[in-house]
Amino acid sequence: MIPPAAASRPLPTLAIALLSVAAFASAANMRVIDPLLVQLAASFDVSVGAASIAATAFLFANGVFVLVHGPFGDRYGKMPVVAIACITAALCCVLSALAASLGWLTLARFLTGVTGSAIIPLSIAWLGDNVSYERRQATLARFLTGQTLGLMTGAALGGAIGDWLGWRSVFWVLAAIYIAAGGALFAVMRARPDLARASGHSQGSMIGQMLRVLRRRWVITVVLVVALEGGTFWGAFTFVGAIIFTMTRNAEHHHVPQEALIGIVYVVAAAAGILLLSNSAEGTEELRRTLIGDVLLVTKQQVWRTFALYVGVAAVHFMFRRKFFAISFEPGLAEASGMAVLWWDFLFYVLFGLVVTSFVQIGGVLLVFSYLIVPAVCANFLANKLSSLLIIGWITATVASVVGLYSSYRLDLPTGAAIVCALGTALLLVGLYARFFRKQVALNTEPVPKAAPH
Repeated sequence: MIPPAAASRPLPTLAIALLSVAAFASAANMRVIDPLLVQLAASFDVSVGAASIAATAFLFANGVFVLVHGPFGDRYGKMPVVAIACITAALCCVLSALAASLGWLTLARFLTGVTGSAIIPLSIAWLGDNVSYERRQATLARFLTGQTLGLMTGAALGGAIGDWLGWRSVFWVLAAIYIAAGGALFAVMRARPDLARASGHSQGSMIGQMLRVLRRRWVITVVLVVALEGGTFWGAFTFVGAIIFTMTRNAEHHHVPQEALIGIVYVVAAAAGILLLSNSAEGTEELRRTLIGDVLLVTKQQVWRTFALYVGVAAVHFMFRRKFFAISFEPGLAEASGMAVLWWDFLFYVLFGLVVTSFVQIGGVLLVFSYLIVPAVCANFLANKLSSLLIIGWITATVASVVGLYSSYRLDLPTGAAIVCALGTALLLVGLYARFFRKQVALNTEPVPKAAPH
């Protein structure tokens, strides 16, 4: 809702131009590192593939944390948050320019994505609050000129400046643009305090606002379409699998358990991968790596990349844990309460697919499948309460991993296969315990029936 005075006052042309400059830097930052990967690999003595984690970290943070900035803009004012984001993004670019290791650079790029992701969406929201409907389309076109130029020229400028002055100079240039835009925005807000006011639209907590938005059917439709579009280009098979599992879980007639279907798809997909690898030049080695992985040869970059992914997945699960519990244990009640069960199922399976596919690259098919099944089965043999199931599963996986690693070290065995066998041994021991010892305890504690009176 535009304030009544917004339609009558003149357009803040300078503020719009500065927001466009900030949007240019933010958009250019998305692609500026791509032509620098070869230089980064040479500087840090890693492969180009390993150096690409710096680009991945930025894009991941830029996509996820854009959800966080909206409520801050509503509460504290959109233009002040944009100005602060420019200054903090500049500081993060300085950290990138001073990076002495790939890990340092990756962290700096992640923080740049966190801070810079506020600029474009909050700028557009500010225009919506301060520009009348009649002038909004033309004003948005002028503002988006900066963003479009950034997307078009980011990679070219990164490559040109990097070849001329070195890769560190690229981040110094970006830092200078951010500081210039942020400092000028603060000056404009000092001259025009009305441009910095909060919209007053904040309603409750950030998570509460997000959940209210997700209750709208059209919002869910748009999110699913965008997710499908992104999955087509950046992870089609993971998203296709998530869609399949979502639709089959909500089928009316469950002749086949969902767990069995997941296991079947998992094994068939692994077998298809083996068939493809059988024709490669190093087919035997690739097959071995696919099955049992290379746990001992994992690089530091892989560890940090996987850690960052799992932290993100854990954060999403913690934020929406009540939703996931509802669709897992009471799907009928969840659907009756109006919850978008299909959407939450889809999100769950997408996260599940990201975790599985990322770990297969490290541990291999056999180890991942064992970790998915064995600890959960052992826990179900011994407990019924959710907290107890989680604790027993974690202990089983940890102890079996330690035993497998120690056996691999002492006996010079393949690490992945040793851990799988340790998990299998744990399952056998727990099964025997549950079959005989617990049954005997139950018999001994069963009350003796009283004799019928004669």
